[in-house]
Amino acid sequence: MTGEFLNAIEQICQEKGIDKEILLEAIEAALVSAYKKNFGSAPNVKVNINRSTGEVKVFALKKVIENVLDPLQEIELSEARNISPGCQLGDVVEVEVTPRNFGRIAAQNAKQVVVQRIREAERGLIYKKFLEKENEIVTGIVQSVEKKMVFIDLDKTEAILPPNEQMPGETYEVNDRIKVYIAEVKKTTKGPQILVSRTHPGLVKRLFEIEVPEIARGEVVIKNISREAGSRTKISVYAEDENIDPVGSCVGQKGIRVQQIVEELKGEKIDIIKWSEEPSEYIASALSPAKVLNVEVNAGEKSARVIVPDNQLSLAIGKEGQNARLAAKLTGWKIDIKSESQVQGDLSS
Repeated sequence: MTGEFLNAIEQICQEKGIDKEILLEAIEAALVSAYKKNFGSAPNVKVNINRSTGEVKVFALKKVIENVLDPLQEIELSEARNISPGCQLGDVVEVEVTPRNFGRIAAQNAKQVVVQRIREAERGLIYKKFLEKENEIVTGIVQSVEKKMVFIDLDKTEAILPPNEQMPGETYEVNDRIKVYIAEVKKTTKGPQILVSRTHPGLVKRLFEIEVPEIARGEVVIKNISREAGSRTKISVYAEDENIDPVGSCVGQKGIRVQQIVEELKGEKIDIIKWSEEPSEYIASALSPAKVLNVEVNAGEKSARVIVPDNQLSLAIGKEGQNARLAAKLTGWKIDIKSESQVQGDLSS
């Protein structure tokens, strides 16, 4: 424990972004515990590391009294004044009790504290870095797959892709490069835990922001997304400027922009819909690719009856009701779909 030690501490603190004084105070606290464990005499002790030389000293804190009953905690006035000439009865003086071989123990404990604090600082930096990336897309490399959990390397930090955040039918092989959505960053005793997703609607949103410059610039706005990961997504978009076609911007020339996203999502179908503040118009668009004849809205109940041609009924409802379900989720309206002949049958009965 010398000036060399202090220089090393300073360098570490600068590299790792640790406060030097906080680190030295932590080492001093650790040395108090080490002293009590190894020498266990004075109950009230303090350890001081000289900030210039690195020299370590241990002091027993003793109360100045007339008649000493416990020499480990008390000291007579005359003896105390040899240490601190101006002290009075009732004061506490510091009596040096540094053991001869304490330097070796000090160095050992200091090393442990420094290692621990570096680990804590690095964890803190990782936590902060990924907390800022929460709700963003990052690219990682699959490290391992264990019991359906996929572990992904994100810039030398491990992220977890749990089974419920994995796309149905998607397989993950070691060394695969993969885009994931940072869903949550948690602080744990073992360091930050980063949970990522392939099913989150935010993944689709961020992919469109990457592929569509008009969205990145704010000229086209994503209003809503409803998604059944691995199968189909509906996304509604809007442009304030009438000269900008929001759907066309997202599709891209010859469908190139949306195709890039579909490929990243391993063939997931994407319906891009023009958002409208007019509910009947918005609901009709949301049922795309089906053609709609008429929409009757009940604003009070936020429900709508939609009439489609007979040959469009199964398309409007979708396989296992998916198209209707996603449209309802996208618009926030309850949607009842009827074919023309069903409506005529209801009227005639």
